[in-house]
Amino acid sequence: NFLISLQMGAEQGENGGSHDSEKVEVNIYPLNSYYFGSKHAVFSKHHSLQRFKSNYAANGMRICVEAVLMVELFKHPHLLLLQIKNSIFKLPGGRLRPGESDTDGLKRKLGKKLSLDEDEAQWEVGECLGMWWRSDFETLMHPFLPPNVKHPKECTKLFLVKLPETRRFTVPKNMKLLSVPLCQIRENHKLYGPIISAVPQLLSKFSFKMIGI
Repeated sequence: NFLISLQMGAEQGENGGSHDSEKVEVNIYPLNSYYFGSKHAVFSKHHSLQRFKSNYAANGMRICVEAVLMVELFKHPHLLLLQIKNSIFKLPGGRLRPGESDTDGLKRKLGKKLSLDEDEAQWEVGECLGMWWRSDFETLMHPFLPPNVKHPKECTKLFLVKLPETRRFTVPKNMKLLSVPLCQIRENHKLYGPIISAVPQLLSKFSFKMIGI
């Protein structure tokens, strides 16, 4: 086993010392420790602008929760992403039900997208890594809420979800579960969008201990 620190900024402080001691250590396991299968297709509801507005009028701001799931491959940390069709990449997760907690909703979504029996108890949801906001119905998501926006229309929250040493992923057959190296995702807005491409920077506070390599 060895410890690798994911560092997107300067490695050393002004005194030349390392900041590793300040990082939170997270265990990640090799991709070949996991098993993969498929199940019936899952199709998302059509999110038209009119439907968005109707849901907002009925329930208020839409809240979405998404999971950051890490594995090791070729001695580098990789992020698990769902691929839909050929060019749409998503973090596993989805929209909360009215009154549903962040943790319960994310466990439910992970069970639906990544498990066969949809068992919600097997997911260890950790800390919130970041939040993105939509100030109106048509704008892109931003990693901050402008002070003049009193009624945002959507909030998306990212949570670190710690995987066990081994488990089986069962993915809808109309999706693919990919492991993508963080170095490929970083600042790749064009392919992965603003939220996914920001994940490597959000993870810079952690040290990943790669188990079994």
